[in-house]
Amino acid sequence: MLLIITGLSGAGKSTVLHALEDNGFFCTDNLPVTMLADWAENMQQNESNAAVGIDIRSSENPELLYKELSSIRQGLDWKIMFIDARDEVLQRRFSTVRRRHPHMPNIPLEQAIASERQALSSLQHQADIVFDSSNLTPYQLSDLVESYWRKQKTVLADKQPLVWSLVSFSYQRGLPAGADMVMDMRFLPNPHYNPELAPLTGKDKSVQDFLNQLDEVQQAQVYIQDWLSFVAPKMIQERKRYFTLGFGCSGGRHRSVFMTEMIAQWLQDNDMGTPIVRHREIGDIH
Repeated sequence: MLLIITGLSGAGKSTVLHALEDNGFFCTDNLPVTMLADWAENMQQNESNAAVGIDIRSSENPELLYKELSSIRQGLDWKIMFIDARDEVLQRRFSTVRRRHPHMPNIPLEQAIASERQALSSLQHQADIVFDSSNLTPYQLSDLVESYWRKQKTVLADKQPLVWSLVSFSYQRGLPAGADMVMDMRFLPNPHYNPELAPLTGKDKSVQDFLNQLDEVQQAQVYIQDWLSFVAPKMIQERKRYFTLGFGCSGGRHRSVFMTEMIAQWLQDNDMGTPIVRHREIGDIH
């Protein structure tokens, strides 16, 4: 497998490359785009799993970078992984390490981040998978990448063409970056108002038993499962290889976590793949 690792400065591209290197990838960082084709051909001849870090500095301008990557991907089995983070998180990270922004070091940090985000918007749209590191420590981001690679190896071995990524989240903290679709679970009864269930999460049996006994919960699961059964073969037909589905609720701890776990288990039980599961607000990845 050949991976292009790109994204916003400060979002965690180096952390991702280190995680892949720990999983046996041959990793190269800051390679000029003009050298990518020869590099990729060499990696393929050696049958190596390889990853290369590319950022805004790898070409003369963003449009050239986008066009060159589009051209290089034709005929080569590249996957693009885009690492994102919220603006305020990037500002805090740069301020903490007291580094100037590499894209435009001589303008205010906030403007440099906004400029780079705009410049990379086309590339983010081109990406096969987007990881948002805003609420992740470097260790959690590494775990997420390792989970992705483990599931990807299973997909390649079983020749299953669709990789699922399921994420639970709180609407109070914004939508997950890179989600293809989100489903709002706030219409379901909230376990938070039960004193015994409030400190728990949707992964705990007591919360799952509480929700499983409700007719609207059972009906919601059936509707979601029917929709996924309908759309999965059509996505494969359209050559889509990755699908990120978000489940949101108020706090991101009970209803969204519960439904993410239930749908992940259903996908496995029905031989539709073993999804990457991330519970954003409780810091759990598996």
